Amino acid sequence: MNGLPHFQYDVVGLPAPGAERKPLLLFLHGRGECGTDLALMRRHGPPRLFPAHGLDRFVVIAPQCSAPPWDEERLEKFARQAVDLAGVDGSRVFLTGISMGGVGAWELATRCPGLFSAIAPICGGGEPARAPSLVDPAVKPVWLAHSRDDQVMAVNGSDALFERLRQLDGDVTYSRYRGLDHVATWERVYGSSMLYDWFLRQ
Repeated sequence: MNGLPHFQYDVVGLPAPGAERKPLLLFLHGRGECGTDLALMRRHGPPRLFPAHGLDRFVVIAPQCSAPPWDEERLEKFARQAVDLAGVDGSRVFLTGISMGGVGAWELATRCPGLFSAIAPICGGGEPARAPSLVDPAVKPVWLAHSRDDQVMAVNGSDALFERLRQLDGDVTYSRYRGLDHVATWERVYGSSMLYDWFLRQ
């Protein structure tokens, strides 16, 4: 795949030339992976776990944010060009992120909801006032995950997004854990095929 502008990035799962187009899973990392060392992209989440849990059904692209926070305008440009250049199925584009990347996923999805088939912000948060864009004109499935015992990102950020989406009759699933810390929460979510199977049902 030729280089994409706006961010350096890690990519796994690209199909062979002429093979059937795969869905795209865009993964946004947390604050701890900011910088210019692409090896950091394999510390957490789908890039680290690939190809386990059925992740080989996707092309996984993980842009790297050089310094926090994520810039949603640049992310939109990157995501649109990734769909065009990665040889993926543009009708099946999914978005997830952890911590700072969970916030970034919410911002990006509410900025350009038509680009994504479903989103899963993990241990994140965001502005609940942006939720209507995920419901009107088309409902976008959202899976939130957070732990009550997260000491890094307070769970009330995800609680607020969940409540607002419920008020709007949005398609929202919320895994609200107890007894898991910040990292253990996303390890639970990403550490089985459940989320990836859910993406492919949307």
